[in-house]
Parts: sequence; C-alpha cells; structure tokens
Amino acid sequence: MATLPNPLPRLATDPSGRALGLELPPGRLIDATDEGTWHEPLLWHAGRSASSGNWARLAAPASRLGLLPVLVDVGDQVGGPDQWELRPGKMSYPGDHDADEVLAGFWEDYVADTSGAEEDDADLEETLAPFGPDWPGLAPERTLSADPDVRAAEIADRLLSDGSWFEDPRLALVPARRSADIPAALGWPAPVNHEDDTAVLCAVLRSWEDRFGVRVVALTYDQLVLSVAAPPTTRAEAEAVAAEHFAFCPDSIVQGHHETVRAYAEHAVRDQRMWSFWWD
Repeated sequence: MATLPNPLPRLATDPSGRALGLELPPGRLIDATDEGTWHEPLLWHAGRSASSGNWARLAAPASRLGLLPVLVDVGDQVGGPDQWELRPGKMSYPGDHDADEVLAGFWEDYVADTSGAEEDDADLEETLAPFGPDWPGLAPERTLSADPDVRAAEIADRLLSDGSWFEDPRLALVPARRSADIPAALGWPAPVNHEDDTAVLCAVLRSWEDRFGVRVVALTYDQLVLSVAAPPTTRAEAEAVAAEHFAFCPDSIVQGHHETVRAYAEHAVRDQRMWSFWWD
C-alpha cells in the first residue's frame, strides 16, 4: 500500500518525540506482523491507559507529521496490536477501489449466499427491508453538524469515560494519509472472513469521511469504532446508511442486537455520533 514517509523510526532514538515537536509519554513501537518483523514501525502506542483529553492534546501536532491518532485495546484476551497478526504486506491502496462498487458487491454476495429456499427468501426480505435484493446505492451526503476532528476527540473521550468494551485502551499514532486509511496502514486483519484486503473496506471509510465526516477512533482485535460528524437525522436517511453498514459488515446486524436493516437504522444509525462494527 502506498504510504507517506514514516516518522515513527525517529522515536526509537527519541522516545519523547520532542525532535518531532511532540510530547509523548513512554510507549512502544509495534512492528510485529503475521510474517515476522516489519521493516519499519507500524504504530506507536502509549505505555499507559488513555485518559480524557489525551486525544485532543496529541492529535493536531501529530497529524502535521502524518501521524494520526487511534485508540487501541491492549487488554482483551488476544492482547495488543503486537498480537493481532497484522498483515500490512497484503494490503492494496484504498484509493484504487470504488466505495459504491465495493458495497454493491458485498450486498449481491450476501443475497446470493442466503437466498434459494422459500423460507430463506422470506427471511432475506425481512432482513433487508425496506430494500429488496438489489443494491439500493449510496446514501446522499450530509451537511456537517460538527468539525470531524472535534467530534473524533469527543467520541474518544466518551469511550474512555463511559467504560465500554475496552479492557485497556491506549492512545496510538499511525502513519496514514487520512483517518480512513488507518486499518489498511496497519494491515488490520479483523474483517478477514468478510474481506481479506482491509484496504477495500477503507475505500468505504474514505467515502464515509467525505459524506458524513467520519473518523476512525478505535480498534480492538475485532472491532472498529467511528465518530460521525454528520449523522443521518431522518428515517429514510438512516435506512439508506444502514444498507451501507449491512454490506460493509453484515455481522454487526444479523448477529447483533438489531437483526434487520430497518431496526438497525433506527437504533444504531439515526442521530448517532458513533458507529461501531464487529466481524466474526
């Protein structure tokens, strides 16, 4: 995958980051992948749990260097990113993929895999309502209701203050062109059973960045959390976005609390400033 020059190697001899204009706490550089040691660090993460305000203080100076913030969980049963079997060498470039084509392909594959018998078709119709088996297309762009980077800091603090599924969240920095590219820059493998090239999904994240002011805020071994600066506010808008979420990550709906696109739209998309996804 095409990347910007990586400033992280300089932290090996300057752990505080002062030469880069940063004030970093003690932390770790991660270069472990599924095929051994990567030729340069893939991310840095702090050596202590993140707290409210950390994101806002570090995001602006780090982003000027091409380092983007994300929260990573190092405390679940799998461990931190050094145990995630990252796959950077297997990633393509997000800009080489079209979001509409990607989502249409996922939607059509799901329909093909789950239809056939009469009862299967009835279940499929209920799951995909108010849409049918044909891909409905991308939802329209929304007007921003907040600065996307301010919203990202807000959601990061909310995750830390509310408690949540994080066991031990750490603030991390990733060399990436834009927030949507962070999973691909890491070679994050969580969606492998849905799509083994995470850059394909990052093309969708780029589209959501452009249309809804999305930022990648947090990653665990198998979960992705986004902030949303322009969430849908009407039922029709939410259902259109929910269709995209379904194609992007069916597991979050069919194995989640809301088993249909319509229910998911109302409870997990409409007016929601945070979107989260989980792959089995």
